[in-house]
Amino acid sequence: MIVGVGIDVAEIDRFAAALERTPALAERLFVPAELLLPGGERRGVASLAARFAAKEALAKALGAPGGLLWRDAEVVAADNGRPSLRVRGTVAARADELGVRHWHVSLSHDAGVASAVVIAEG
Repeated sequence: MIVGVGIDVAEIDRFAAALERTPALAERLFVPAELLLPGGERRGVASLAARFAAKEALAKALGAPGGLLWRDAEVVAADNGRPSLRVRGTVAARADELGVRHWHVSLSHDAGVASAVVIAEG
């Protein structure tokens, strides 16, 4: 059963400008592992913008309640690159309230826009 669906888009240049303007922003939005590629290199801004969009889409799938913490949702990738979500704290508590048992995530970035879709399944 689908509990919720969320979608979000982020303009990549605007997101890059926000990161440049506020250097600590990346550390407030992402856990350390999200900032790096599997090989240890720093993740590009388009990829970070897509991960930010996923966190916004996740909040929408949960009904956009107040009090969710950015770093309580982590976008992780399987060995084959398929994205998924790891939730804890405030996000896990809300997901439990709604009966969410599985997440479906799709990320994309093209033509200056990053997007994400999150489906919460119970």
